[in-house]
Amino acid sequence: MFSQTFRFASAAALFLTAGALGIAAQEVAAPTPTPTPPPATVFNEKNPQSVTAEQVAESSIFIYGFGGGRAVLDQIRKTTAERGKITTRNAQDREESGTYQRWIVRGDDSFKDKVHFEQVFPGTEYSMVRADEKVFGVTNNLTFSPSPDALKQFDNQTFRGLDALLRYKENGSTLELQERQKVMGVDFYVLDITDKEGRKTRFFVSAKTLRVMIAEFEEDGVKYTRRFYDYRNAQGTLVPYRTVLWADGRQVEERTIGTITFGQKVEDGLFASR
Repeated sequence: MFSQTFRFASAAALFLTAGALGIAAQEVAAPTPTPTPPPATVFNEKNPQSVTAEQVAESSIFIYGFGGGRAVLDQIRKTTAERGKITTRNAQDREESGTYQRWIVRGDDSFKDKVHFEQVFPGTEYSMVRADEKVFGVTNNLTFSPSPDALKQFDNQTFRGLDALLRYKENGSTLELQERQKVMGVDFYVLDITDKEGRKTRFFVSAKTLRVMIAEFEEDGVKYTRRFYDYRNAQGTLVPYRTVLWADGRQVEERTIGTITFGQKVEDGLFASR
């Protein structure tokens, strides 16, 4: 799988200066297509200024769809059912481990997605739900209004996560390419994405594989860093199975996917208030 992904990454990197990668991605319609590398236009490493923010974003999207890009992601990820393990730090700065489940019904953009995120810790079980562009909590089969902090944490999963890049065009976000950086010897394109509500997230996209490895953002004076690990092929799309979140250099959350499936029926009742 790695070698196959690397071939796609190399092809997309070669195509960055051609400026037509988005068009190639749009032509794929089948849910599990045979990836078609773009034309082998020479990528000019001696002139990195020739690369644009849109070319970096579209090249990365191309890779996440295993050579099919946005069209494949849209077709396969109409719904998501995910479950796994989660470790957080509570208000007393103690580590807590539990399980989570997440269900998503994809909308025209991230703002119109329906999301149900359930967490189960020892003695505690609750869910956060986004539906009809509103957010509410559910515990003991009763609806409650989440605190501002809980609301921000929940929204950041969507609007500061990978979909902020993968769906930047649908979300009406703006792009800005910064100077390339090396982090621990790895060469990155640095891409700032700002959504229509003013949330800016900085993505570090590997110049070699075109995968997002780091996302950074600031909120209420706190610098958050999310790292993505253990990328795998999930139904013909690329998914990081482990993510870790730091706040001002202190680890506050770790999530590991156990299972993830796309395209299955998700019950409407998951998004209804009680």
